[in-house]
Amino acid sequence: MATTISKMSTSGTGRARAQDIDVFVGGRMRARRTMLGLTQQQMADIIGVTYQQAHKYEKGVNRIAAGRLYQIAQALGVEVGFFFEGMEAEDALAPTPQQRMLLELARNFIGIGNRRYQEAVCNLARVLAEAPADSVS
Repeated sequence: MATTISKMSTSGTGRARAQDIDVFVGGRMRARRTMLGLTQQQMADIIGVTYQQAHKYEKGVNRIAAGRLYQIAQALGVEVGFFFEGMEAEDALAPTPQQRMLLELARNFIGIGNRRYQEAVCNLARVLAEAPADSVS
């Protein structure tokens, strides 16, 4: 999803159209949900909507009302402003290489069926995070 606000069509006022912002906010919602390892169905259950509605929010097809956006922010453990961060930045929705690795790690972690293996991965990550930066090559 490489669409950015700066590349999106504008109304006659030079501002991004509302639906472009809806796509941006939906993309941020999807990215955060994915980082937390939640499926769209789990997200829908948490915020009390159908799977289809959660999907439409993430795609920007349906707008998210203020109250619902607040509820989604709470469910995802972020401030409401999180969904608007980077709107002005070029390539705001293009994930960084580190974000790509994090998403891949989260997807692979979810695929580990053995709880002990999941704990081992967590312990490995903890040990590596605590290692001095100069000792890791």
